[in-house]
Amino acid sequence: MAKNIQQKKTQKAKTQKAAAKITDLSANTENSADQFLTTNQGLRINDNQNSLKAGERGATLLEDFILREKITHFDHERIPERIVHARGVGAHGFFQVYESMAPYTKAKFLQDPAARTPVFVRFSTVAGFRGSTDLARDVRGFAVKFYTEEGNYDLVGNNIPVFFIQDAIKFPDLIHAVKPEPHNEVPQAASAHDTFWDFISLMPESMHMIMWAMSDRAIPRSLRMMEGFGVHTFRFVNEQGKSRFVKFHWKPLLGVHSVVWDEALKISGNDPDFHRRDLYEAIDSGAFPEWEFGVQIVEEKDEHKFDFDLLDPTKLIPEELVPVKRIGKLTLDRNVDNFFAETEQVAFHPGHLVPGIDFTNDPLLQGRLFSYTDTQLSRLGSPNFHEIPINRSLAPVHNNQRDAHMRQTINQGRVSYEPNTLGGGCPFQAGKDMSGFVSYAEKIDARKVRARSPSFFDHFSQATLFFNSQSEPEQTHIINALRFELGKVETIAIRERMLFMLAQVDKTLANGVAAGLGLQVPTKINGPLNQSIPADGDPKKFQPQRAKQEVGTSAALSMANTVKDTIRTRKIAVLAADGFDNAALTVFKNALTREGAVVKIVAPRLGTLTGSEGTEVDIDFSLLTCKSVLFDAVYVPGGEQSVTALSNEADAIHFLNEAYKHCKAIAATTEGIDLLSAAFLKGDAGADVIAEEGIILSRNPPGKKVATEFINAIARHRAWGRENKAHVPA
Repeated sequence: MAKNIQQKKTQKAKTQKAAAKITDLSANTENSADQFLTTNQGLRINDNQNSLKAGERGATLLEDFILREKITHFDHERIPERIVHARGVGAHGFFQVYESMAPYTKAKFLQDPAARTPVFVRFSTVAGFRGSTDLARDVRGFAVKFYTEEGNYDLVGNNIPVFFIQDAIKFPDLIHAVKPEPHNEVPQAASAHDTFWDFISLMPESMHMIMWAMSDRAIPRSLRMMEGFGVHTFRFVNEQGKSRFVKFHWKPLLGVHSVVWDEALKISGNDPDFHRRDLYEAIDSGAFPEWEFGVQIVEEKDEHKFDFDLLDPTKLIPEELVPVKRIGKLTLDRNVDNFFAETEQVAFHPGHLVPGIDFTNDPLLQGRLFSYTDTQLSRLGSPNFHEIPINRSLAPVHNNQRDAHMRQTINQGRVSYEPNTLGGGCPFQAGKDMSGFVSYAEKIDARKVRARSPSFFDHFSQATLFFNSQSEPEQTHIINALRFELGKVETIAIRERMLFMLAQVDKTLANGVAAGLGLQVPTKINGPLNQSIPADGDPKKFQPQRAKQEVGTSAALSMANTVKDTIRTRKIAVLAADGFDNAALTVFKNALTREGAVVKIVAPRLGTLTGSEGTEVDIDFSLLTCKSVLFDAVYVPGGEQSVTALSNEADAIHFLNEAYKHCKAIAATTEGIDLLSAAFLKGDAGADVIAEEGIILSRNPPGKKVATEFINAIARHRAWGRENKAHVPA
């Protein structure tokens, strides 16, 4: 009896000790020195940097249980909002190819120039929640669903042609780092905080993407004025089974334009829905957004001829090496009827293919092929997400899948398996000669490894190419963006690591950022530069290795070289009060609207204004309900009474000062010039027309010449030379 009691006491003590150990484990802090990476089952992980592949450049293997566990957990972290790309806006449209692409691909939607393929496009920010601002500094998703006769094809890309990481196994880490910090859920939709830059400072492969993200590309003027890219290298396969590598591009016909950072901050306060409102209003007014679809095609024999690896998603192909061939046009011509049913429930997946388009072994793409389906299962709650109307294929769907949550199809008959005789053998396999999908027969001969090809180790050359390709204002904006972002980082060691990384890209860049942070650029850092190395790898072997660049600068990478010959859909504010020069307003408004611009009257109050000739016009906005950041340019008509009233309005003066600070086109005629003088912008104008640095002035009643100068100034987007002037009080 006593022995049994003692055994029970001993067993109880062991149980309590084990429970205490479990409690201790769960209470471990981030700074515990004895922590090792494990799976959710406690299995220690030897390599958390690379997915399991069939050779260093081979396909990622389904048996990689560590990758699948990690991404599955990540995919299911948010319900029901998307974990990434939560804030989006969508629209319907159509795509037409210019000429048959049969020599390159058997995809039917790329064959007939007369055929219109219906599409649904969703644009999005990445980091913010559904209620965040449109104008966050962020990557923009650019996802296109083609409803083709062969089934749905999804081209799921971004407005930046490269990405932060090379292997999908790091994606949860990247997003965890950029999301609001978990201890206080701050900051929202922003990368300017410690955890993001801590991660980036340890991931040199991210430096090319950082150049793009810190450039003006990350704060577009409009979704209609940004490029789109497929990011990865894909394959085109023709009827003869010949494969070629392909990169996908979307080129906006309105050009690529952005706002400045101060403007983005203020737009976020004035109209956080700026981009989605802009897209909706443009389509609603009949100014349909258009992009040309471009491809860069590389023969298989040329796969290894570049100084970078085609499978590396942190690299692009400079257009000087492989020009972009524009093969078709995308037009958005219809807004959604119901945001939730369409934009929120649309489900994209890079694995939704049609015959003639296939994958490569890009390790980031390989991980996405698993992740997207898994995410839809979590977010939309069922494997039947393809039956939601916005996701339905126009091509008939016949398979033996049945049941599951929210099943909508009512299948008839007794057969739900294949092969069968009871159903007449249906549905039949298409077979090679019936245009079914056939995966490209890529030769694979490799060992199973967790490794990265040495051809992926050049992390800085293309970052340098991007920075060197920027115009002087764009380079200044990148430096200021990094000053802002790193200025929000509280840990000095992280700032210093980032400065060291930036020095590997460009010394001038690093010194410029360091000056704003009050730091010196370090000459070395502790530990290996490349943290993304296998646990058993030699740090020296895995260090970044610069490649000799065939291209020193690339014109396509700078927005300074974009389209600047149109003012279609640009919004022009007319700053006026009672007594404005009605004749002058008529001349300008007619000239601007003929060119496709949108003209709005901004006044001290709402209601109507009475012009100098007694004519009344409706006021669109009061100075209280809108700011200059919501417009592309400003015109001040004459009229002594109007100008006197506006000169006494502090908001009117601020409106002009702010437009000047943001380098926008400003025009003033007759007495309107006096309002600019009151705003400390320009003095008297003696000549008929003075046009200087985006400021157009005329003391004479306006005619065609002054209106034309104003239109040309707006088309140039911004007068960047004004950034070097003494700042006005705005």
